[in-house]
Amino acid sequence: MRAKARTIVMVALPGVQLLDVSGPLDVFAEANAQAGHEAYRLLVAAGEPGPIRSSSGVRLMPDRIIGRDVEEAIDTLLVAGCPNAAEVPADRAVVDWLRRRAPAARRFGSVCSGAFFLAAAGLLDGRRVTTHWAVAERLAEQFPEVTVDEDAIQVGDGPVRTAAGVTAGLDLALGLVEEDLGRDIAMRVASQLVMFFKRPGGQAQFSRKGEAVPAGRAALQELQRWVAANPALDHSVANLAGRMDLSPRHFARLFRSEVGMTPASWVEEARVSAARRLLEQGSEAPKQVAARCGFADADTLRRAFARHVGVTPADYRKRFAGIAA
Repeated sequence: MRAKARTIVMVALPGVQLLDVSGPLDVFAEANAQAGHEAYRLLVAAGEPGPIRSSSGVRLMPDRIIGRDVEEAIDTLLVAGCPNAAEVPADRAVVDWLRRRAPAARRFGSVCSGAFFLAAAGLLDGRRVTTHWAVAERLAEQFPEVTVDEDAIQVGDGPVRTAAGVTAGLDLALGLVEEDLGRDIAMRVASQLVMFFKRPGGQAQFSRKGEAVPAGRAALQELQRWVAANPALDHSVANLAGRMDLSPRHFARLFRSEVGMTPASWVEEARVSAARRLLEQGSEAPKQVAARCGFADADTLRRAFARHVGVTPADYRKRFAGIAA
């Protein structure tokens, strides 16, 4: 006997990121096509009647209004993200509804900054979650009971499923399809939508957050800009201290106090940043990139790159070559 369709409710609030809604729903819709029957019943729920204006200006018409006519049992409840979710206080009526309905669903979760709405409802306390790298620190600061994994593309913790942001919502939905309908159908969905079945690496490969940024007093910032412009030179503590007419010991102490890391750590970040740009722009072999960025050899570059970016230089080039150009 064919199983009853699972009801998926996607909560979309004013200013929602359109792809946070449409991406996962398209994955579920394609799963219906690949399964040959309605495995999922898809509904969009809003906080109030009328069109939902997305961040791009496109309007969505909701199927249900929260607190008024979402009466059916919910299998999976997802909350889409909004670019301003970290700054705008969550609608109390929506938060109260999430607090009541999410625990009754078989599973619930969020795409991108939708995690802020679930966290405001207390639904993520004691859970490990992820969100977009640009707001991950803010989520952790605002909700200290929540463990935020800044690098993960998607995270499952008990009944909670969270995705990093925008296109990661497709990864999350595909993972749910695999849970429900099996690997074969999930792989066919991925093939039809031309997406990774399992996306390699984490968010670090997309984030520019870890790039070396000049900090501290003016003289230190000038030194850091010089290092970034000349990554292949010998940037030992002694040499850097000499450029500032300071003793190595005093320079190292001053640098760490004002920049927040050791000179060696900052130099490595600057060299990795330079390597990212070369990999995006050019076609040099890893050995050449390593030499131009101050690494002893290709293996040293690979290890440092993997620490900071989460993937190898070769994999990074495959995905991002041509971006800067």
